[in-house]
This record gives sequence, C-alpha cells and structure tokens, in this order.
Amino acid sequence: MKLLAVLDWIRILIVSFAFYFGYSIGFAGEIYNPEAQLHFMIPVIIFAVAGLSGLEGLFFGDETAKIKGYETGSNYQKQSDIALLSYAVVAILVFFFEWGIKAELTILFTFLFFFFFSGLNHAFDAIKRKNYKWQNINRPFIMLLLIAGLIYPVLEALKRL
Repeated sequence: MKLLAVLDWIRILIVSFAFYFGYSIGFAGEIYNPEAQLHFMIPVIIFAVAGLSGLEGLFFGDETAKIKGYETGSNYQKQSDIALLSYAVVAILVFFFEWGIKAELTILFTFLFFFFFSGLNHAFDAIKRKNYKWQNINRPFIMLLLIAGLIYPVLEALKRL
C-alpha cells in the first residue's frame, strides 16, 4: 500500500526536521542549551515515530504486518500499537504542561528502550527467518541513527541535573 510507504517517509522527514531544528535551537545562543534542544526534539520525534506508527498499526494493522513480513490479526499487535500511542500522548502532555527536562528524559528513555529492543527484534527476525523486507531490516539501522543523534544533547542535559 502506497500510503504506508508515504507514512514511512513522513516519519523520516519529521525526525530529520526535529534534528535540524533541535540542534539549531540548542546552539542558537552563546551557550549551548541541551534542555531547549530536547524540549523541542523529544515530543516531535516521539510523535513522529511512536504516534504515527501506533495510528498506522491501528488503522492499517494487517497491511503493516504484511509489508514487514509478520503475521496478521494478532492482539499483541494491537497492544503494541496502543503502547506506541501512549508514548506519543505522554510526550505531548509533558511538553504542553512543561513538566521539565526530567519528565522529558523519562519519556524519551522509555520510548528508546522500547524501540531499541524492537530494533533488535527486527534484526533477529531478519537473521533467523531471513526476513529481508525493507520494513523489517531498516529498523535496527534507523534506531541506531536515532540514538547516535540523541547521545550528545542527552548527556549534556544529564550533566546539568
């Protein structure tokens, strides 16, 4: 389904946008401000990845599973979609209620924990079942790029706590 391919690219573009503008915000002043950078980046990234993936799974679950090479119609799939949506909703609440960097980092670490192990799951599936579909094999690499881009601002923010 072409819509799912478009959603995949929309996720990538939004995350790229978040990195570009996030780093621009962080380095805008005379002193680097990782809190301002992450305050912008965290909800945008989590909404783009978890929120859109959760919605995609709830509305197009069978099609999404097929293009990844996974079984269809699983209740676990629906639970995973709801979990993804919960990350996005919490990230948006933390942003709008301005609960601060500790809350922002908490939802980010929760999100990254899930997606790190999801990426490993996709990698193991590619190796064990020889599932080399694009939707399956790109996840581990995209996850590593996401983590790599977040290391510096997260470490800098943690130093300031």
